[in-house]
Amino acid sequence: MNFSNLEQFSMGTEEFKKEMDVANWFSQLPYEQWAPIPVSGTRPSARYKHAAGVADEKLYISGGSRTGRYLPDVQVFDFRGLVWSSLKLKSEAVGGKSEENGAQEVLPATSDHSMVKWGNKLLLLGGHSKTTSDSMIVRFIDLKTHACGFIETSGNAPVARGGHSVTLVGSRLIIFGGEDRNRRLLNDVYALDLETMTWDVVVARQTPPAPRFDHTAAINTERYLLIFGGCSHSIFFNDLHVLDLQTMEWSQPEVQGDLVTPRAGHAGVTIGENWYIVGGGDNKNGCPETLVLNMSKLAWSALTSVKERDPLASEGLSVCSALINGERHLVAFGGYNGKYNNEVFVMRLKPSDASRPKIFQSPAAAAAAASVTAAYALAKSEKLDFSSLNLSSNGVGNNPSELDLAFEIDALKEEKKELELSLTEVRAENSRLTEKVDEVNGTHAELSKELHSVQGQLAAERSRCFKLEAQIAELQKILESLQSIENEVQLLRRQKSALEQEIERSAAQRQGSGGVWRWIAG
Repeated sequence: MNFSNLEQFSMGTEEFKKEMDVANWFSQLPYEQWAPIPVSGTRPSARYKHAAGVADEKLYISGGSRTGRYLPDVQVFDFRGLVWSSLKLKSEAVGGKSEENGAQEVLPATSDHSMVKWGNKLLLLGGHSKTTSDSMIVRFIDLKTHACGFIETSGNAPVARGGHSVTLVGSRLIIFGGEDRNRRLLNDVYALDLETMTWDVVVARQTPPAPRFDHTAAINTERYLLIFGGCSHSIFFNDLHVLDLQTMEWSQPEVQGDLVTPRAGHAGVTIGENWYIVGGGDNKNGCPETLVLNMSKLAWSALTSVKERDPLASEGLSVCSALINGERHLVAFGGYNGKYNNEVFVMRLKPSDASRPKIFQSPAAAAAAASVTAAYALAKSEKLDFSSLNLSSNGVGNNPSELDLAFEIDALKEEKKELELSLTEVRAENSRLTEKVDEVNGTHAELSKELHSVQGQLAAERSRCFKLEAQIAELQKILESLQSIENEVQLLRRQKSALEQEIERSAAQRQGSGGVWRWIAG
């Protein structure tokens, strides 16, 4: 996708930090722009490929990796106090007793794992660690007691892996892909029933996505599992695959708009029908744009963009959705773009009613709609006679709300007229374009005929060329034979000349010998 048009609102996230009032920071955030949160106190270690989740206006961060070392801690960020704290976990012992310890002694150092909130617990699934296991391990953190442990599961568990995706669908977790301990790439699908803690293999038809890890996954309408991006050991992907969980069939639908750049290590979160994608990269360049996929229309759009080398243009970062002061926010943390990051960034999303039709955004229209609804309810319960209502000749009363409603209706009528005129123009333009298309089709048909004619002539010329080449080859052979004949003639000429000279010498010798004998006889 060409994001050059985003330069006009692409800015460094550091610019917001200087002017933000800590006491009331959430009300100062601009809509649909990333801003760093001013944090007091000690920050957690910078990291990437950690697990993250939001619960009770707090951001939970578990593990991750830094300079090739796995991290074991659990850090908590409070959105109200804007302060980090380290969570001390209690290891559940036999007999139901709990013993308080540091996270290092309870959770193994893990990277490339996933976190899902389920009830009052955070579930941690899979990941790479020094703890060896043949199958995927499921651990939990109790948000009330801070107890921590692993959950016993049954069934056909997936092989241990990291870089996979975990998606909550109803009371099931859907696991896809990843990379096992032997660096074998996977594209299998498993389901964990959270009610019975039972694993099942998901068998699907059609062509699945290529094996990959560090991708993202989302669920739409509790039915369609979407897989985007990721990488193999040599290829970065930008494809979108969909698994229908009812028909159990894979598909790769056409997506509207230009293709987005290939990426892995990005993060994603869904809010309604929108799937927000943040960061990622291809080991060379980070992806600075924040993408939005409308999952109902399957249409990509770019929401905003940051400067290059910004912490948000990183691989291995996390993004979550948080409800702060009644408003929905995106929350990003960590990542690596040549430098490990530990800042918290938020994006304030526009209220959902901003996309409602104008008539529903008007207070007067909303009040009128409420009045109509109430009147309908009364009519249904008390059989109200609407003919007895005191209305003006135009069907509108004299109170201000009714006048506002009349103005709204008039405005809508004018807008309708404008839309009808626009529709007429569009239809006329469509007719002109249809004529042009027909003209182009006719020209194309004529050109096709000419092309076929030229192709026939070209075939005939090729045949002539082949014949001429054959004749030339025969002539070359004749020339070669003539050269050999000429050489033989020259040889015969030299032999003839030598023979004539030999005859002359013999005749001279005979003549000389006859004269001697005559002298002797005389």
